[in-house]
Amino acid sequence: MEQPRRAFLEDLLDTATPSGFEAAGQRRWIEYVEGFADEVRTDDYGNAVAVLEGGEPAVALAGHGDEIGFMVRDIEDSGAIRMTAIGGSDRTVSKGQHVQIHTDDGPVPGVVGQTAIHLRDREDESVDDITEQHVDIGADDADEAAELVERGDPITFEQTVTELANGRIAARGLDNRIGTWAAAEGLRRAAEADPEATVYAVSTVQEELGLQGAKMVGFDLAPDAVIATDVTHATDAPGTPADQETGIELGAGPVVARGSANHPRVVAAVREVADDADVDVQLQAAGSRTGTDADAFYTSRGGIPSLNLGVPNRYMHTPVEVLDLDDLDAAADLLGGFAASAHEFEFAVEV
Repeated sequence: MEQPRRAFLEDLLDTATPSGFEAAGQRRWIEYVEGFADEVRTDDYGNAVAVLEGGEPAVALAGHGDEIGFMVRDIEDSGAIRMTAIGGSDRTVSKGQHVQIHTDDGPVPGVVGQTAIHLRDREDESVDDITEQHVDIGADDADEAAELVERGDPITFEQTVTELANGRIAARGLDNRIGTWAAAEGLRRAAEADPEATVYAVSTVQEELGLQGAKMVGFDLAPDAVIATDVTHATDAPGTPADQETGIELGAGPVVARGSANHPRVVAAVREVADDADVDVQLQAAGSRTGTDADAFYTSRGGIPSLNLGVPNRYMHTPVEVLDLDDLDAAADLLGGFAASAHEFEFAVEV
């Protein structure tokens, strides 16, 4: 991955964007796409849209800019912070972690408390619900804690991006900074090809809370086709239950989903672009739903032909998500190639 593109990715990963609090990450995304978009705009909830002006059709490349996290629910007399979840946070990975509480005055560091193994009941290794866990910020009492944080402040794990072997990285929030990165990079690569179509790059908000931003943007833009890029489970790591294995592997290329929201004409178009560009893709069955913004886009207005393009990801919704940078770069190539050749495709099903 070229250094400027890698720097943009790390900039996104370094910025906390829990659902409902995405503004800082959206600003960084906008600063990047302003360098090559004809126009950039936002709506009242912070969804960001960059535009390359052209003719027909109009296609959108989307990713969601929010991440899971936690929130200050209450402050106890002892000064301990009680939490509630933002989105699908995993209670099994939060204890013993460093966190930051994001306040109007800046981040406040803390740790999610974990009773020492010496003091726990060895016969009871059950995991507390998130609402039963607490953050220790070092305060002696509720008054001192209340001077630093307040109810409703979002919480994220402290960020670390780790270089692994074979061009792979581990980080919090790859779900789904990689999708917004790919949408921006797809737009930049399309711009270099001077596309005939109108191309939108979109960074949505609040996907983790029920695809809310995509519902807003899909209705507003009503493009002729949309590709929503998100992480998808690589099931090649130890511990994956046999009945959950999909054959998706890290480093084997981006993933084209089939079924449900995934419009067969858009699937065929992206596979054709992949063949022409000599990009390896993997296929994935999505018989009922994709669990991504594609599920909201495809039912917007009178129906928008949509596709979920996945980037293989291990350990989703943990602080140590893992992906292969080659998979991500290839996804951006597919998006750029699709946008550049969109005028060659028809997106209606023949009946």
